[in-house]
Order: sequence, then C-alpha cells, then structure tokens
Amino acid sequence: MSSTLVEPDLGLLREGRVLIDVRAPVEFRQGALPGAVNLPLMDDAERHRVGIEYKRAGQDAAIALGEHLVAGDVRAERIDAWQRLLVRHPDALIYCFRGGQRSRIAQQWLAEAGIERPRIRGGWKAMRQALCSRVDAAAEQPLLVVGGLTGCAKTSLIQALSCGLDLEACARHKGSAFGRHPLTAPSQTDFEHAMGLRLLELAGPVALEDESRHIGTANIPLTFWRSMARAPRIRVEMPLDWRLQQIHKDYIEDLWAVYRHQFGEWLGWALMRKQLSGALQRLRKRLGGARLARLQRLQALAFREHERGNSQAHEAWLAPLLTEYYDPMYRYQLEKHDDQHFLHVGDWDSCLAVARDWADEASGGEREGFLTSATSAGQPLG
Repeated sequence: MSSTLVEPDLGLLREGRVLIDVRAPVEFRQGALPGAVNLPLMDDAERHRVGIEYKRAGQDAAIALGEHLVAGDVRAERIDAWQRLLVRHPDALIYCFRGGQRSRIAQQWLAEAGIERPRIRGGWKAMRQALCSRVDAAAEQPLLVVGGLTGCAKTSLIQALSCGLDLEACARHKGSAFGRHPLTAPSQTDFEHAMGLRLLELAGPVALEDESRHIGTANIPLTFWRSMARAPRIRVEMPLDWRLQQIHKDYIEDLWAVYRHQFGEWLGWALMRKQLSGALQRLRKRLGGARLARLQRLQALAFREHERGNSQAHEAWLAPLLTEYYDPMYRYQLEKHDDQHFLHVGDWDSCLAVARDWADEASGGEREGFLTSATSAGQPLG
C-alpha cells in the first residue's frame, strides 16, 4: 500500500501545484486550498450517511459503510476521474481534511491502478493553518494604505505596484454597494487563502487600499486589520470629471464586459440592470426617498440610452451619486479619524511615486519593481 507523505509546505502553493481535494463537495464549497480541484472520494449524500453511521456505531462501522457505498462502478468512476486529472497534471498531490482516512484510501486505490502519488500530511487543516499564519505574520511587515474619494483609481494604483495586495480582488468585490462581482463571492476561508497566497510573494513591504473591515461578504482578519489601522497613509485626490470617467469604467464598462462574457448579450444585460438597480435601492435609507427616486429615474433613462448606443448617459446618475453620497461619506470618515497620518496627499501620479519611494525605503533601498504594461498594471483612465 502506498503511503508517501509530503509536508504541508506553502511552497507547494507558491509554485502553483495542482491539488486533488478528495473531500465532499459541501466541504470544498466552504473553502479549499489554492490550486485545488474537487474530485471527491464520497459525494455529499454518501458522506452524510457515513457520518450518521460513525455517530451511531463508531469508526469501523462507518468505514464499512463507506466501502459499501463507494464500490463497483462508483469506485471505478472515482478512480477514473483522478487518473484523468493526473494525465494532465502528473505532479498533483492528494489531500483531505486532516490528511487521514480519505486521502489514504484515494492514494491506495491509485497505487493499485499503477499510479503512485503522495498526499499532504495534515491535509487541508495543516495547510490552512500555515496560510493563516502567513497572513498574521504579514501584519508585522511594513504596510502602506492608499485612500481617496471614490473614483480615484486606488485599486489601479495598488495593482501597479509589485508590493500591492489587492484585497478587493481577493474578495471578488469592489467594496461598495455597487461593487458586487457577477461571479459568486468566495467563502471567508477562500478569501483568507487568496490573501495568504498573494502574501507568499511579499516578504517585505505591502501596499493596499483603504478598506472597511468588511469587503462584500468577506472580513479582513482582525490582526491584519488592526495593523492596517495603524499604518501610514497616502491620499489620492483627483477632479470630479476624472473620477467620473473612472467610475463609469468600473461600474458600467468593466461590469458589462464581465456580464456579457459570462452570460451572453441578453441575459447579461438583464442581470447587470438588476444588479445596478438593486444596488441603488439598497441605499434607500442613506439617500432618502426623494433623492433615491430622482436617481432611479436618471438610472432608468441611462439604461434606455445605453440600449441605443450611448453608454455615457450613465453619468447623469453616477455624478450625483459621487457628489451627494460617496464624497460626503468619505469626508465624514476622514473627520471621524482625523488622527490618521498621511505621508502624502496628491494626484494619482504623485501618489504612485510616493508609494514607490516608500517601498524602496521600507525594503532597505531595494528598487520597487513596476509592471510595465498599462494593461497589466491596471493603468487608470487619464
């Protein structure tokens, strides 16, 4: 029987190793390791029955039931799925929750089929502990927080820095009422794993956007959040017209591109309209009834014009959304936390230069590298 084990080394994630997660789909949805493919030993119903049997009659009875449920053609199908993945990724590793019974069985069945593959000692739990420890350790590294009014392209600035940690990308959410992503949001566990994976590349300073602790459905880990609150800041300030262009790109152009790609023209358009109108509706308490009704009328007119080819019509409701809602809210937060230390307040380019200088100094003079392509760097509209 094959029993080769590999240690729960985060280097496996850093190098992008494909992992075979043999846990049940319900466990996988709650959180998986980066690079994992769910090819379960037991499906959700089988796992549920085995769990009941374990509580009723103990481990031996549960194992016996599992062997009965996953036998014959079912067993052959499971092995075939693992084999097909290993043809494409022959260096893939196996894991289950604690690196115990399920991954050991999968490893044994593959060995009987002539394929020897290691499993991860400690499984998902050990690797998750290591990733979370990496996030906690990063809280002790030099941090720089980039703030500014909505539409100042703070995310693009973070993406342009090789020391940038894009928390909104990890959360799959832009951090506002209009920031929902068309694709399903990650679980809290997957958000933390995405943070940890990115932080594996950042041993020195880390630059990130000013966020509340909650980004969509995700929460920034408390230790890291407290370090963000103490970190020095820079603030981007850009004129309204420039910010309006950026918010139009984020909330209309980029959003439409994702919806169209994922769902096609007709359904994508309907879903985007539903998301944007729903986001406006969720601001009812803060906007008040009269202001909400006015913005809803302007939004409906903008969608009608957009269908005729004039996407710029959205500026009629985006502009007052900025000036009457987002800007006052941000300024209130500034006044509420007037003890915050800003290294620099200026336009996008000057803030990028200051962030570069800060990263150089924080890393001991080592030159901060930048992405050279405007596309890959997320260069904002200018």
